[in-house]
Amino acid sequence: MAITAAEVNKLRQMTGAGMMDCKQALTESEGDFEKAIEILRKKGQKVAAKRADREATEGIILAKTNTEKTFGALIVVNSETDFVAKSADFINYSRAVIDLAVENKPASLDELKVLNLNGRSVEENLMDLVGKIGEKLELSAYSTVQAANVSAYNHLGNKLATLVGLNKSGEKIEEVAHDLAMQVAAMAPIAIDKDDVSQAIIEKEIEIGKEQARNEGKPEAMLEKIALGKLNKFYQESTLLNQVFVKDHNLTIRQYLQGLDKELTVVSFKRHKLGD
Repeated sequence: MAITAAEVNKLRQMTGAGMMDCKQALTESEGDFEKAIEILRKKGQKVAAKRADREATEGIILAKTNTEKTFGALIVVNSETDFVAKSADFINYSRAVIDLAVENKPASLDELKVLNLNGRSVEENLMDLVGKIGEKLELSAYSTVQAANVSAYNHLGNKLATLVGLNKSGEKIEEVAHDLAMQVAAMAPIAIDKDDVSQAIIEKEIEIGKEQARNEGKPEAMLEKIALGKLNKFYQESTLLNQVFVKDHNLTIRQYLQGLDKELTVVSFKRHKLGD
């Protein structure tokens, strides 16, 4: 049967797919719009499978809190190219997903993927977008923070985002949380405090410290002591409360917080950077 330009345009408006894809789907479905939409979705799944071996290392990272600032969500949506990552369709999808995450507070990435977005699941919407764009796309990470006060920071360009949760709330605390969200973005701590660093990392750092000292010709009997000194420096550089505050190099983060309130502290943080 002959497919009219008006029918092709209608399907394009309904799905956002390309004109030729819409025409082919309508021809294959003999003008049945529901079947044509299903064909386009299947095409999207085929595109995803065909490109499964491709690297999707570009993309967008978004963090957002609820109105009460007691819950924050962070998502990573990957694409193959930065060109696609900057496209309106890709950005709009990512924003819709982060809004959905904040509203529904899913407990895991898998739970987020099955949430309803415009009548279909988040994952199905992504497959539709794959069919339209023709690149491998992936919703690859989802993190949350719940606390008395949560701040979200999105770095310019949306390639880096953070969440920080504090144990107290209030207008002044919101400013502090924002400062710390920026601190986490800039300084990339691996834990809140030294007690939160895993034993595996500690042992690894001690071995690195010993090897460095050995290569510098230090006596074997001194290696353990030197390595422990290097470990303390590692804590200062890599744990949030022990880092130097980027806005005041005379203070550590712990000193900054205790100067405001002796009981104020960080309960959780998340950081995602594209490529990490």
